Amino acid sequence: MKKALLVLFLSCSLGLFSQQFDTLSICAAIERQMAAYPESTLQDIYKSFYQDRFGPGHMITDTASARSYLMRELSEMTNISAVYYEPTGSEGRYVRVYLSAVADRLITAEQLLDAFVRNANMDKAENKDWEAEWNCIVGVITKHGIILNGFNKDVVMLNEASRNRQAVHHSRTYNEAYHPHYRIVERSIFENELRPLLTK
Repeated sequence: MKKALLVLFLSCSLGLFSQQFDTLSICAAIERQMAAYPESTLQDIYKSFYQDRFGPGHMITDTASARSYLMRELSEMTNISAVYYEPTGSEGRYVRVYLSAVADRLITAEQLLDAFVRNANMDKAENKDWEAEWNCIVGVITKHGIILNGFNKDVVMLNEASRNRQAVHHSRTYNEAYHPHYRIVERSIFENELRPLLTK
């Protein structure tokens, strides 16, 4: 297993995949996540990079249901994050906007919902190299000796998910430790509409 992962990293770093990946940025993003969320598993790292590549990963056709779910989640929040937003993955194409920003009345639920629905329904270029990108990410983790609980089990499941360009949930460990409540917003929408309200 370790030998195969090392081969993946070397292939990535030598540019044998059809796309070049910035391994330094990938490493920095993983280290940033582990510093902020040390209970992260490989599954949580996959989720962050997947969100960076694909955004929310699904269309929102029923805004009323999305609003109802958001309001219910707000009413049931017991742990309010001190973080208002953070970039996804290594490129920050999307931003996780935490519901704490709504709870603290910096933005309204409607503002967040509108940004979330619009970016979820944007046309997105299909990325056919997600499996190659994920293999590179795993290679970076292995090369830098980043220790993740359950790595050997998770890597098999996530390699299969990457082949199918499949989204995953946060791990149970992550959910229990951090109780994440956020919505994914495309970076330009976030920068133009939400960030000014969060930095006053």
